[in-house]
Amino acid sequence: MKRDADYLRQTIRIAAESRASGNHPFGALLVGPEGEVLLSSGNTYTQDRGVGHAEANVARDAARQFAPEFLANCTLVTSVEPCCMCAGACYWAGIGTVVYGLSEKRLAELTGDNAENLTLDLSCQQVFAAGQRPVTVRGPFPELETEIVAGHKDFW
Repeated sequence: MKRDADYLRQTIRIAAESRASGNHPFGALLVGPEGEVLLSSGNTYTQDRGVGHAEANVARDAARQFAPEFLANCTLVTSVEPCCMCAGACYWAGIGTVVYGLSEKRLAELTGDNAENLTLDLSCQQVFAAGQRPVTVRGPFPELETEIVAGHKDFW
Protein backbone atom coordinates (compact mmCIF):
# COMPACT_ATOMS: atom_id res chain seq x y z
CA MET A 1 0.00 0.00 0.00
CA LYS A 2 1.17 3.54 -0.72
CA ARG A 3 2.31 5.84 2.05
CA ASP A 4 0.76 9.23 2.84
CA ALA A 5 3.66 10.98 1.10
CA ASP A 6 2.95 9.06 -2.12
CA TYR A 7 -0.68 10.19 -2.15
CA LEU A 8 0.38 13.73 -1.23
CA ARG A 9 2.66 13.84 -4.26
CA GLN A 10 -0.36 12.91 -6.38
CA THR A 11 -2.23 15.89 -4.92
CA ILE A 12 0.74 18.13 -5.76
CA ARG A 13 0.42 16.99 -9.39
CA ILE A 14 -3.33 17.63 -9.32
CA ALA A 15 -2.63 21.11 -7.89
CA ALA A 16 -0.21 21.80 -10.76
CA GLU A 17 -2.86 20.72 -13.29
CA SER A 18 -5.39 22.94 -11.54
CA ARG A 19 -3.05 25.91 -11.77
CA ALA A 20 -2.26 25.18 -15.43
CA SER A 21 -6.00 25.31 -16.18
CA GLY A 22 -6.29 28.78 -14.63
CA ASN A 23 -7.47 27.71 -11.18
CA HIS A 24 -5.86 27.95 -7.77
CA PRO A 25 -3.02 25.48 -7.08
CA PHE A 26 -4.73 22.95 -4.81
CA GLY A 27 -5.42 19.25 -5.25
CA ALA A 28 -7.22 16.55 -3.29
CA LEU A 29 -8.15 12.90 -3.60
CA LEU A 30 -10.13 10.27 -1.74
CA VAL A 31 -8.39 7.03 -0.85
CA GLY A 32 -10.50 3.96 -0.16
CA PRO A 33 -10.00 1.43 2.63
CA GLU A 34 -7.84 -0.78 0.40
CA GLY A 35 -5.60 2.10 -0.73
CA GLU A 36 -7.27 2.72 -4.09
CA VAL A 37 -7.82 6.30 -5.31
CA LEU A 38 -11.59 6.69 -5.65
CA LEU A 39 -11.96 10.39 -6.54
CA SER A 40 -9.78 13.40 -7.21
CA SER A 41 -10.23 17.09 -7.91
CA GLY A 42 -8.34 20.28 -8.28
CA ASN A 43 -9.62 23.69 -7.34
CA THR A 44 -12.41 25.04 -9.58
CA TYR A 45 -12.14 28.77 -8.90
CA THR A 46 -12.82 29.78 -12.52
CA GLN A 47 -16.21 28.04 -12.37
CA ASP A 48 -17.43 28.99 -8.91
CA ARG A 49 -15.39 31.95 -7.64
CA GLY A 50 -14.12 30.47 -4.42
CA VAL A 51 -16.38 27.76 -3.07
CA GLY A 52 -15.00 24.99 -5.29
CA HIS A 53 -12.00 24.12 -3.17
CA ALA A 54 -10.43 20.81 -4.13
CA GLU A 55 -11.29 19.20 -0.78
CA ALA A 56 -14.92 20.36 -0.87
CA ASN A 57 -15.24 19.08 -4.45
CA VAL A 58 -13.99 15.63 -3.40
CA ALA A 59 -16.10 15.55 -0.21
CA ARG A 60 -19.24 16.54 -2.12
CA ASP A 61 -18.68 13.86 -4.78
CA ALA A 62 -17.86 11.30 -2.09
CA ALA A 63 -21.10 12.03 -0.24
CA ARG A 64 -23.06 11.55 -3.48
CA GLN A 65 -21.38 8.25 -4.36
CA PHE A 66 -20.69 6.44 -1.08
CA ALA A 67 -22.42 5.66 2.20
CA PRO A 68 -21.14 7.34 5.37
CA GLU A 69 -20.27 3.91 6.79
CA PHE A 70 -17.90 3.37 3.86
CA LEU A 71 -16.47 6.91 4.00
CA ALA A 72 -15.65 6.46 7.68
CA ASN A 73 -12.91 4.10 6.48
CA CYS A 74 -11.67 6.44 3.72
CA THR A 75 -9.00 9.14 3.71
CA LEU A 76 -9.14 12.53 2.06
CA VAL A 77 -5.62 13.55 1.05
CA THR A 78 -4.91 17.17 0.16
CA SER A 79 -1.91 19.28 -0.71
CA VAL A 80 -2.83 21.99 1.81
CA GLU A 81 -4.72 21.76 5.11
CA PRO A 82 -8.47 22.00 4.57
CA CYS A 83 -9.95 25.37 5.44
CA CYS A 84 -12.90 25.41 7.82
CA MET A 85 -15.36 25.13 4.88
CA CYS A 86 -13.56 22.07 3.51
CA ALA A 87 -13.07 20.50 6.93
CA GLY A 88 -16.82 20.90 7.45
CA ALA A 89 -17.51 19.26 4.09
CA CYS A 90 -15.27 16.31 5.03
CA TYR A 91 -17.00 16.02 8.40
CA TRP A 92 -20.51 16.14 6.96
CA ALA A 93 -19.63 13.65 4.22
CA GLY A 94 -18.48 11.24 6.93
CA ILE A 95 -14.85 10.91 5.82
CA GLY A 96 -12.86 9.30 8.64
CA THR A 97 -9.32 10.56 8.03
CA VAL A 98 -7.76 13.69 6.55
CA VAL A 99 -4.11 13.92 5.47
CA TYR A 100 -2.60 17.25 4.39
CA GLY A 101 0.80 18.43 3.27
CA LEU A 102 1.10 22.15 4.09
CA SER A 103 -0.54 23.90 7.04
CA GLU A 104 -3.17 26.63 6.65
CA LYS A 105 -0.87 28.98 8.60
CA ARG A 106 1.95 28.41 6.11
CA LEU A 107 -0.48 28.95 3.24
CA ALA A 108 -1.49 32.30 4.78
CA GLU A 109 2.17 33.34 4.67
CA LEU A 110 2.20 32.57 0.93
CA THR A 111 -1.10 34.20 0.00
CA GLY A 112 -0.94 37.25 2.29
CA ASP A 113 -4.01 39.41 1.80
CA ASN A 114 -4.80 38.19 -1.71
CA ALA A 115 -8.55 38.71 -2.17
CA GLU A 116 -8.90 35.29 -3.82
CA ASN A 117 -7.66 33.43 -0.73
CA LEU A 118 -8.35 35.30 2.48
CA THR A 119 -7.51 32.43 4.80
CA LEU A 120 -9.22 31.94 8.14
CA ASP A 121 -6.98 31.30 11.14
CA LEU A 122 -8.82 28.14 12.11
CA SER A 123 -7.17 24.74 11.84
CA CYS A 124 -9.02 21.69 10.59
CA GLN A 125 -8.29 20.06 13.95
CA GLN A 126 -10.32 22.81 15.66
CA VAL A 127 -13.22 22.25 13.27
CA PHE A 128 -13.18 18.48 13.78
CA ALA A 129 -12.85 18.84 17.56
CA ALA A 130 -16.17 20.72 17.56
CA GLY A 131 -17.92 17.72 15.98
CA GLN A 132 -19.62 14.73 17.51
CA ARG A 133 -17.60 12.06 15.72
CA PRO A 134 -13.84 11.66 15.48
CA VAL A 135 -11.86 12.53 12.37
CA THR A 136 -8.22 11.44 12.34
CA VAL A 137 -5.80 14.09 11.04
CA ARG A 138 -2.24 13.61 9.81
CA GLY A 139 -0.19 16.59 8.72
CA PRO A 140 1.63 18.74 7.96
CA PHE A 141 4.48 16.95 6.17
CA PRO A 142 7.55 19.23 6.40
CA GLU A 143 9.51 16.99 4.05
CA LEU A 144 7.10 17.96 1.24
CA GLU A 145 6.87 21.68 1.97
CA THR A 146 9.34 22.72 -0.72
CA GLU A 147 7.42 20.78 -3.39
CA ILE A 148 4.06 22.17 -2.31
CA VAL A 149 5.28 25.76 -1.97
CA ALA A 150 6.84 25.59 -5.45
CA GLY A 151 3.35 25.16 -6.90
CA HIS A 152 2.29 28.46 -5.30
CA LYS A 153 5.39 30.44 -6.36
CA ASP A 154 4.45 33.62 -8.21
CA PHE A 155 0.77 32.69 -8.10
CA TRP A 156 -0.50 34.87 -5.29
